[in-house]
Amino acid sequence: MVRNTPTGYGFVAIGFHWIMAALLVGLIVMGKYMHGLPLADPDKFPLYQLHKSLGLTVLALVFARLLWRFANPAPVLPPLMPLWQKLAAHGTHIALYGLMLLIPLSGWWMVSASPLGIPTLFFSLFTVPHLPVPTFLGDAPALEGLLKEAHELLGNLLIVVVIAHVAAALKHHFFDRDDTLARMVTVSPARRSRDKA
Repeated sequence: MVRNTPTGYGFVAIGFHWIMAALLVGLIVMGKYMHGLPLADPDKFPLYQLHKSLGLTVLALVFARLLWRFANPAPVLPPLMPLWQKLAAHGTHIALYGLMLLIPLSGWWMVSASPLGIPTLFFSLFTVPHLPVPTFLGDAPALEGLLKEAHELLGNLLIVVVIAHVAAALKHHFFDRDDTLARMVTVSPARRSRDKA
């Protein structure tokens, strides 16, 4: 019930999926909200610190999830699924993993390049060191602006990919009537009965 099988996901993979989904949605909403706050708003700094802490948590979870994925290959896609849909599914997953890595890294690098030198306090427990910023990429203010635009662009791209991912899952569940969505919600009945035997 912990590991994946060829026909279903285990509890660890399911947990990773939904925890990260909740974190990503929260980060997107928080990012859009705090970006619109005026600089003088007293909630802006604490929200930015929380946003950075959650973003670094996502970054750590992505690496943990990738390690688990390599040790526990994903279940095979439904055999009757058309080839173009299988390719789209693989492409979407690659895009999701790539964005889950690039977005927090771009944010971390943006903070590191900022001439303000504001520290990142990980849930107020410790200070996260800045990433090295190569000088050949330009001066700090220009690089910070470039990384800020990249961070926002990648976040908007993530919204599009997530919407496509959710739409595809709902299509499989309600129109194709296969178990693509169901097996990410619970361990498959066949596997539960096998584990009990």
